[in-house]
Amino acid sequence: MQLRKQIRFVLISAVAGWVLLLWPQAAAAQDAAGATPPKTTVASTITATAPQATKPSFEVYGFAMLDIGHDFKQINPNWFDTMRVTKLPSIKDEFGQDHSTFAGVRQSRLGVRSSSPTSLGELKTTFEFELFGTGVDEGQTTFRLRHAYGELGQFGAGQTWSPFMDPDVFPNSIEYWGPTGMVFFRNVQVRWMPLKGNSNLVIAAERPGASGDQGVYADRVELQSIKARFPMPDITGAYKYGEKWGYVRVAGALRVIKWDDMFDDGVDLSGDATGWGLNLSSNLNFGKDVVRLQYVFGEGIQNYMNDAPVDIGVQTNFGDPSRPLLGKPLPIQGLVAFIDHVWSDKYSSSFGYSRTDIDNSNGQAPDAYKSGQYFLGNLLYYPAPNVMVGTEIQWGRRENFSDGFSSDGVKLQFSFKYSFSQKFGG
Repeated sequence: MQLRKQIRFVLISAVAGWVLLLWPQAAAAQDAAGATPPKTTVASTITATAPQATKPSFEVYGFAMLDIGHDFKQINPNWFDTMRVTKLPSIKDEFGQDHSTFAGVRQSRLGVRSSSPTSLGELKTTFEFELFGTGVDEGQTTFRLRHAYGELGQFGAGQTWSPFMDPDVFPNSIEYWGPTGMVFFRNVQVRWMPLKGNSNLVIAAERPGASGDQGVYADRVELQSIKARFPMPDITGAYKYGEKWGYVRVAGALRVIKWDDMFDDGVDLSGDATGWGLNLSSNLNFGKDVVRLQYVFGEGIQNYMNDAPVDIGVQTNFGDPSRPLLGKPLPIQGLVAFIDHVWSDKYSSSFGYSRTDIDNSNGQAPDAYKSGQYFLGNLLYYPAPNVMVGTEIQWGRRENFSDGFSSDGVKLQFSFKYSFSQKFGG
């Protein structure tokens, strides 16, 4: 009963935010009227909320970073320099034998951002790349867009962090991919920010997208004709309450996924699903130390997660010959718990645990991904401003759906990071 109330709250809040976002009167009213060691986290690249700019400014920033280390187990070769749990073996010795050494500079980053005062408020832009290839460039060292985003007053548009994500949950680690159970997604969006500052509110309409797992029925001719369709944007929103002790944040996501059967053979495999999620997160300050916490749950939101495979799984329905297979939005839970500890002006550490758990559908393959665990601990040294040297031990575990197989990953990584920033004006 409590879960139904939570779902009802997400639906009502998301729809209300969407109406407000598109309400012409709201748009018309708006027209009338950003001494601890340097961080290596993704959160450090976000433009912080800052006082109204009085002069235009332009900043070039980034870092060069080398990662080198030893993998005591094995992982998909395209992800050699990460602890991405979904890329661990799903069968014995899937990627060869254990023990390999890795090195790369794919975390290196370059960005520019600007700020200008206008009659409608502060105009801010961010344009940022890194060298970590994914998608068609998986495994490559190549330029990849991270942020292409601008905002004016209360409105923003472009590609940046989804409001469903809390980037400040990311620990001060040197492993690139990060906690498996974290919501982590940069997306194309239009957003409204009626409340800014230490406490803030944001509502967004995001580019829709989902993945599907045809499992053991992938070879059926009927499934080859399925085409995904998204009739509306994903709706996301978040409210953050901040104080000196830290903050608490609640975020929600709502999406509609449809798939059409293009093959006219008397068997209808078309269908639709509603994806939804709630993300509860917090940072707690204890002197210079920070505890980073997150718990997320929902259905059909896997592509918002840092490391989870598919949103929709196959569910058998053999009692109905005209609809023998159905699509099921897969329930998921994610947990993140880390602490960043400052030993001195020269040394800091981060350690903690994360996991993801998925309720698989009965049509998925026995070796489909079911759950993942992630742990790391490090020691980082800051010998000079804008210079970091660190070492980190990482562990991950993948568990399959129903064949009883699991695999572990163990890595020792060393990183060297050299940051730069030059600001003009302001």
